[in-house]
Amino acid sequence: MPGQKLVVRVDQTGGSIVMPEEKAELDKVGARLIGVNGSTEDEILSAAREADIITTTGARMTRRVLENLPRLLAVIRYGIGYDTIDVEAATDNHVLVVNIPDFCFEEVSNHAIVLLLACARKIVYFNNLVKQGRWAEAKTAQAPMGSIYGETLGRIGCGNIGRTVARKVQVLNLRILGYDPYVDRTLARESGITLVDLPQLLRESDYVSLHPLLNQETRHMIGEKEFSQMKKSAFLINTSRGPVVDEKALIEALQDKKIAGAGLDVFEKEPVEPDNPLLRMDNVVVSPHSAFYSDVSAVCLRISVGQEAARIAGGKWPKNVVNKSVLPKVDFTKER
Repeated sequence: MPGQKLVVRVDQTGGSIVMPEEKAELDKVGARLIGVNGSTEDEILSAAREADIITTTGARMTRRVLENLPRLLAVIRYGIGYDTIDVEAATDNHVLVVNIPDFCFEEVSNHAIVLLLACARKIVYFNNLVKQGRWAEAKTAQAPMGSIYGETLGRIGCGNIGRTVARKVQVLNLRILGYDPYVDRTLARESGITLVDLPQLLRESDYVSLHPLLNQETRHMIGEKEFSQMKKSAFLINTSRGPVVDEKALIEALQDKKIAGAGLDVFEKEPVEPDNPLLRMDNVVVSPHSAFYSDVSAVCLRISVGQEAARIAGGKWPKNVVNKSVLPKVDFTKER
């Protein structure tokens, strides 16, 4: 792979800053790193036309984009999910898709547990009432309230983050159910998860927490039918991706009291619209798609992305390739 490789960091939020952690890794192999802004297909094509490698947080890598970047060897996604990348198109065009699957386990698992506790104990609702001088109203609103102890947590998606949550909540003495047709049953069992089918999980869970990747199989996997199967006293927790849930059906389920409430870090459309009914519901706790973040996780992510880009720029096969069947444009050395 002769010649200096160009790595283009494409950001769709206006923050095209080259981070020192990534640059330090790429300097080791003599690659050049630049940051550009781009959200539309035309903007990305214009900004990254000479790129050998693209790193991106959320810019959409569509078939049109991937077909018209002839130099492109790989797209690296900052994070675990890669739903913004057309993986099939990348494979067809001999482009590696790389993610960082060991990113933010601790942060997302902690955030999911915080949302569960905030919902179960009505923390945000009580906080607002007490600060408004409505102490008596807050006291009256205590019931109904579950105990958490002895209740059931259902995990949909039992990958690394789902299993991390399961291990952590054992100290709360929650019964833990899981649904994931792809998880290794031994790993699930070792994490304290009892695997069941989805209808049983929905029927028996007091808290349903979502952790699947977003793809065609999981898009809107929780909708009107699923909400009708849940307990009226149950809470939905989502720290995965907004479109895993049919948001219209969620709003209706909350309005009709089919479920007790929700803790949401993600929405179908982000940023969330200010007139979204979910934002006006006292039994819904929200955060701005921030479950992944801590200062430590952000630095670790930039280092990991830099290292993967450096491997590719240096002619080596990266550690985490999503489309493993891809036939790359050049020969990479695979480390033993």
